[in-house]
Amino acid sequence: MSTHDVRPPHAGRQDAIDVSDFVYAATGARVRRLTMPDGTHWFPAVDVAANLGYNNTRQALLAHVPKTDMEALGDLARSVCGTDASRKIAGHRLKKTMNMVNLHGLIMLVNACTKAEAEPFKSWVAKVVVAVQRHGSYALSEATVQADVPAAPAAYAIPDHVADAIVRLEEHNLRMDEAYTAMRSQEMRLLGSMAESLERIADKLCGAGSPTRKAPDLTPENLLADWKARQLVVTGDIWAVAAYLAPALVNSAVASYPLGVIAQRTGLTEHRVHDSLRMLLKRGCIRQVGVGTDGAPRYTLPR
Repeated sequence: MSTHDVRPPHAGRQDAIDVSDFVYAATGARVRRLTMPDGTHWFPAVDVAANLGYNNTRQALLAHVPKTDMEALGDLARSVCGTDASRKIAGHRLKKTMNMVNLHGLIMLVNACTKAEAEPFKSWVAKVVVAVQRHGSYALSEATVQADVPAAPAAYAIPDHVADAIVRLEEHNLRMDEAYTAMRSQEMRLLGSMAESLERIADKLCGAGSPTRKAPDLTPENLLADWKARQLVVTGDIWAVAAYLAPALVNSAVASYPLGVIAQRTGLTEHRVHDSLRMLLKRGCIRQVGVGTDGAPRYTLPR
């Protein structure tokens, strides 16, 4: 899941540790985030609970998160987005009825969960508490690379063992993505093979190598009766042309006659023959499959 930061203009202070990495180390996932003007962060409780393995988000909140560390999204959004709250929330796939937890509430849920991926983060939190109890403070090491911006606050590095946990999570996710991609490729190859097999079976059933697939008992009379019943042939001109083509379509699979020949045999002008053929094509009675050596179009029944 990717991180969505709903951050208003002129957001507040900078975090000592990038909050995306911090939350990823804590939950093992990238979760959506609402950042308030003062720099505090709120997260959809359903995202956090699901990624920490809780089956019931409401029960998890009641059991582990103080009321002061949770809030309805609608109440938070009014102070962040103003009159554009509904549009901005919808754009991040958030609903105003969602329960949100702040960073303290998120950590409370992490500490109460039994998911193995959260253990490095929980161990680090315990070390922070021990350091504060012993020395009165806990200091982060400054990051090797600092922002090249005048008066920018110092950036701090996430602890090594927590960073290692993030690397392992990323590697795991990468392997999962690669496995999913390979599985989808195999599925597509299997579907393609199945389609080819079905095509070969259909060819054998309908006559391999034949450009048309007609029922064994199809006759010119049956073909014309079917077209007439479906009102595909409705005028005398079209009927005359269809009746002339039908025997070749059924018996030889392909009908190929110059316009002049059809006109002579039906008593129609070449122009009317042309229009009739065009209507038969348009109505799906026949389809063209190229031209013969004499330049006459080749027609067959649609598959």
